[in-house]
Amino acid sequence: MKKKILIFIPSYNVEKKIYSVIKRIPKKIFENDIISILIVNDFSIDRTGEEIIRISKDFNYDIEVYNSNKNLGYGGVQKFAYKYAIMKNFEYVIMLHGDGQYAPEVLQNFIKKFDDKVLDAIFGSRMMSYREALKGGMPIYKFLGNICLTFVQNLILGSKISEFHSGYRSFKVSSLKKINFSNKSDNYHFDTEIIIDFLKNKLKILEIFIPTHYGDEVSHLKSIPYGINVLLTTIKSKFKLIINFKKS
Repeated sequence: MKKKILIFIPSYNVEKKIYSVIKRIPKKIFENDIISILIVNDFSIDRTGEEIIRISKDFNYDIEVYNSNKNLGYGGVQKFAYKYAIMKNFEYVIMLHGDGQYAPEVLQNFIKKFDDKVLDAIFGSRMMSYREALKGGMPIYKFLGNICLTFVQNLILGSKISEFHSGYRSFKVSSLKKINFSNKSDNYHFDTEIIIDFLKNKLKILEIFIPTHYGDEVSHLKSIPYGINVLLTTIKSKFKLIINFKKS
């Protein structure tokens, strides 16, 4: 039976990359499943909007575009997309960034795993191979920061995740309904909050290897504030768990 899948593409100031990202999506994936694309233009101030119009004209895909009239933030954009996926009765949603940092060519690797019905989420991990992460151009400060943050988060949460900080993710939509993602951060540590909720609810996460690519894309993430927010979020969640356990 064909699966109903949404590929969600958050886009902020990606005028030089977004067209290429769509072009690189393998046509083969549209043959076996019902696949739609949602592009969310998060109040870009460059020509991203014009490039999205060109995409809509040039590609014969089922493409829905949402142009936000304010900046929703990285977490806010995800909230919008997951609510959209629920409202439109999609079975699965995959987040693929519009800046080209994550390879559209491996979308099929996520889709294949959807056949395993016990999985609630599939995360792409660059850190399953440190060597490949460095070969792919991951800056050394991000590489070391990724390792350290992930180690501490696993220690606090008792988890065994190879990378907390990849943005290449897919979810079973019915599993998203089981958590309250609406009250999560609008910023980058939304990704950590989602993982924590999945772990709390004993929802099953599978990691698959994805290639690392760092080119000339512009990162809007500020590493030090991000790291602090991630650690604080993780520690707070652990304290809440301890307090709730004592109350019960």
